[in-house]
Amino acid sequence: MQEVKEEEQPLWKCSDLPPEVDVDGRVRLVMESALTARDRVGVQDFVLLENYNSEAAFIENLRRRFRENLIYTYIGSVLVSMNPYKDLEIYSKQQMERYRGVSFYEISPHIYALSDNTYRAMRTERKDQCILISGESGAGKTEASKKVLLYYAVTCPAKDTMDTLGDKLLQSNPVLEAFGNAKTLRNDNSSRFGKYMDVQFDFKGAPIGGHILNYLLEKSRVVHQNHGERNFHIFYQLLEGAEDELIKTLNLDRNPQSYNYLVKGNCPRVSSISDKNNWKTVINALPVIGFSEDEVLNLLEIIASILHLGNTLFGEGEDGETHITTEERITTLKKLLGVDGSALREALTHKKLTAKGEEMISPLNFEQAVSARDALAKAVYGRTFTWLVEKINQSLAVKEEIYQSGKASTVIGLLDIYGFEVLQTNSFEQFCINYCNEKLQQLFIELTLRSEQEEYETEGIAWEPVTYFDNKIICDLIEEKHKGIISILDEECLRPGETCDISFLEKLEDSLGGHPHFVTHKLANGKTRRVMNREEFRLLHYAGEVNYNVNGFLDKNNDSLNRNLKEVLCQSENQILCLCFRREEVFDQKRPEMAATQFKNSLMKLMEILMSKEPSYVRCIKPNDCKQPGRFDEILIRHQVKYLGLMENLRVRRAGFAYRRRFEAFLQRPLRAIVQILYPTSQLGICDFSKLD
Repeated sequence: MQEVKEEEQPLWKCSDLPPEVDVDGRVRLVMESALTARDRVGVQDFVLLENYNSEAAFIENLRRRFRENLIYTYIGSVLVSMNPYKDLEIYSKQQMERYRGVSFYEISPHIYALSDNTYRAMRTERKDQCILISGESGAGKTEASKKVLLYYAVTCPAKDTMDTLGDKLLQSNPVLEAFGNAKTLRNDNSSRFGKYMDVQFDFKGAPIGGHILNYLLEKSRVVHQNHGERNFHIFYQLLEGAEDELIKTLNLDRNPQSYNYLVKGNCPRVSSISDKNNWKTVINALPVIGFSEDEVLNLLEIIASILHLGNTLFGEGEDGETHITTEERITTLKKLLGVDGSALREALTHKKLTAKGEEMISPLNFEQAVSARDALAKAVYGRTFTWLVEKINQSLAVKEEIYQSGKASTVIGLLDIYGFEVLQTNSFEQFCINYCNEKLQQLFIELTLRSEQEEYETEGIAWEPVTYFDNKIICDLIEEKHKGIISILDEECLRPGETCDISFLEKLEDSLGGHPHFVTHKLANGKTRRVMNREEFRLLHYAGEVNYNVNGFLDKNNDSLNRNLKEVLCQSENQILCLCFRREEVFDQKRPEMAATQFKNSLMKLMEILMSKEPSYVRCIKPNDCKQPGRFDEILIRHQVKYLGLMENLRVRRAGFAYRRRFEAFLQRPLRAIVQILYPTSQLGICDFSKLD
């Protein structure tokens, strides 16, 4: 592709150029203010790309801008963001003021421009908005969401009790990252849970409250990590940053390698992460978002107890009975968890069963005891994380007096959820994560490709349809009632008799054999069999093929905890644990929904929430797998451009209206704004708006 010298690129201004009316009678408004030469590298909006049907031209434009640290580019109103893997000096308060109140296309693309445009749309049209941030793991979604929150916290009007809300919104981020993020092979700060946050604004546009919904924390990481990965950040932050007195109180050793739950990834430290500094940030943030000193101590006691639980070891006697060989750990756990030590010891080595109305105690073998210990660690961490989110929500909740004022509030939702994942070994967590991404892709297709084309047809516009892959067939494969993978998994978990992960795989083969997006080793051809394990099934996702190993699927979907372990914890003196494990749960005979079904139902509710709002999109791209600044891996980027549907999005937007607004919203705008849009001063000269008003 021939490069155009920067000095040869035209710089258009509204005052120089009247509205351009094309042959179809559509008005194209060109609104660019004076920009630096650096800003004009390539094109700032892919809609203006000359060869817009060429994927090579699309990627070359990304490359040219990325080379100049121009990480943001538009496709109409969609923001494409490239992760620079380094700090850029483009997020100062001065930059925020530069974008504040300025029309979307007037200055260079930026996350602040999208944030401001969403905010102004919410205020002028009085309609709830949402910003959907998507992309694979390591593409920069979490950082993008933090920049959006920072923009609102700094630029939105605030007064009296609202002054601290911005601080609380910002301070909730490092706390949630500490407890919900971890280093993976793909990303040093990977979100291991999904997060949707609503920020509520009053009629004057001031933030008055917030609410967080969390999705599917990767609890298995608590007890196991792949080589080169870490457990959740908070464990390392505590060991590295806590004062000596606190370490002594919690009976901890500062060396992460001393703990079985931290040693498996063999990655105690990461060069890009300062656990000591991050500890200070978290410990300073907790009081800001409403944590008392007692709650902070209770929280840290729980984190420390999980480390001690991982070092609780078992032995087998001559008769096969299991006993605990590390008695000192039980003494420590008794203190940290606030539970009866002998009851905990009994619950870790025995199981309560109820048969024909009679209660029996059954001893656990060695493997069952280890499994019970790990299940306890995962349950304690998972429920504590849920409590943490609820505690933050209490801090962010809209005050009662604002509700009673009778003045309606509007909302901007912010979705930062795990990206598509393909690991060396993919398990239940990756299956759920990638299912979530399928649902979000389906939403993107619905709102930007299908509905937009239907709108053009409704308007009677001459239109050549843009083809795209509709991933509904994959969503149905996973979630369809009685026939989908989740339903089959639930049935196998509940089926009486001997069930195992392999029987689940066999059931999938019987039910789904022949589906174009599903294959197993048994169903595959010779070429595919050579690269597939006998314990795997493969799904052909919208983003590519993923092999899932079924080992652990049933156990993780059951997500069960022995009844006697629940009984021990519901009597805990730790104020957090007694809220996480309620007494009535022990006597509730109703079986809770399986983990995958809970996740499916929560995703359905999330889709309803997002469909009720006006969406804006940030599509994040990872430039390389090595997390290196300046490195542009064209093959990796081409793959992401393809599965994110960016070329189809460009074709639809290019063929349609460059500027669009619903008739009702347009009609309600002030006449002054209408005249300014329809009749620039270059045509009418200076208008006497007083007469028009």
